[in-house]
Amino acid sequence: MNSATIQLETLSCPSCLQKIESAVKGLNGVDKDSVKVMFNASKVKAQFDEDQVSLETINQAIEDLGYEVLKSKARAV
Repeated sequence: MNSATIQLETLSCPSCLQKIESAVKGLNGVDKDSVKVMFNASKVKAQFDEDQVSLETINQAIEDLGYEVLKSKARAV
């Protein structure tokens, strides 16, 4: 398992949080219980199985919603 931290553009509303959370949780290989979207910090944290999904795929799912990923990183846990 890997742990991802993704820095986003400023989130402007609580519905943004819900859209991003749903998109990330909907990806195969993401530990749904680990997904946390921090509204005030404009960050997403999640654990994922790199054999099933890549960090780039997670970033793309967020960007497909119209949000900008400023930076992201993953580390083994």
